[in-house]
Amino acid sequence: MPTKETIDTEAILRSVLAQVAPGTALRDGLERILRGSTGALIVLGEDKTVNQISSGGFNVEIGFTATRLRELAKMDGAVLCDRDATRIIAAAVQLLPDPSIPTDEQGTRHRTADRVSRQTGLPVVSVSKSMNIIALYLEGRRYVLEDSASILSRANQALATLERYKQRLDEVAGSLSALEIEDLVTIRDVAIVAQRHEMVRRIAAEIGSYVVELGTDGRLLSLQHDELIAGTADEQRLVIQDYVPNLTRRNKAVEKALLAISELDSAGLLDLGQVAVAIGLPGDIDSQDLAIQPRGYRLMAKVPRLPEIVIDKLISHFGGLQKILAATVEDLRDVEGVGEARARTIRESLSRLAESSLLERYV
Repeated sequence: MPTKETIDTEAILRSVLAQVAPGTALRDGLERILRGSTGALIVLGEDKTVNQISSGGFNVEIGFTATRLRELAKMDGAVLCDRDATRIIAAAVQLLPDPSIPTDEQGTRHRTADRVSRQTGLPVVSVSKSMNIIALYLEGRRYVLEDSASILSRANQALATLERYKQRLDEVAGSLSALEIEDLVTIRDVAIVAQRHEMVRRIAAEIGSYVVELGTDGRLLSLQHDELIAGTADEQRLVIQDYVPNLTRRNKAVEKALLAISELDSAGLLDLGQVAVAIGLPGDIDSQDLAIQPRGYRLMAKVPRLPEIVIDKLISHFGGLQKILAATVEDLRDVEGVGEARARTIRESLSRLAESSLLERYV
């Protein structure tokens, strides 16, 4: 999984993109400015640093509306808003950021926007009259806001890819279930499922970004996205939990493996050996066909109304999936927290899972 610093940066970017997404008052104001061909420079936030680099202008302290932003942007200078874009603080402000701050931007407005953002750490929006674009500057990055039609086109392509990836994931996950029941799992089988889970996660994250950018225009896309990935994150974690070598400190071991997989580049993700190593398993070619036994977390999670604490006790008591599958109702009943009724439910559910998994694999 991404590092904490990356997660924080992406979270900030997403929150700002949500503010400028179609359907918001801020986006409406920006598009009015764009259509009016006047250009604008808007700072989202006010602090000591912003005040130090600001000159001239006048305070307005009024509630934010798209019309007000459009009218105030007609004047030379920047418009200062609060961080949530609910108030317009000042207008016609001349911004004088540190000229030594490096920037690759061309044009006075864009260079100023980039430097102000880098110096203050605040989001700055630049509307270009000549280039006819809206650019967002944040965390040293430049993000050009596109119209909904362009984003939807890419999003629909990504959604079609996600559907194919999810279908393939379901196939390999089903095969893994059958192999687990037959006690025929190899390191290669586990690496393939982990690889497919990560592919689904990455394309789903990309679509999630499109959903944020689209705002109200992305509601249907959001529903399709959520339906396709429902339960996949939990399933990915359970696969790792079943096979990661050292589970004495479960959460730490699982998080470490998930992080290692997420940090693989595209080429590394296609290499099953590197995926296996990320989980903590041998990754050389000869080792990939070695047999490996699951603990049983993934299949046990499919038993209806079975609490996680009971699953932990069953796995701790029996030591692995094969022994749980071979256990009788009486054996299961003896585990603390199970009891007669739950033991029968577990036994019947596992029998049905075994039968359906084998039928899917061989019929």
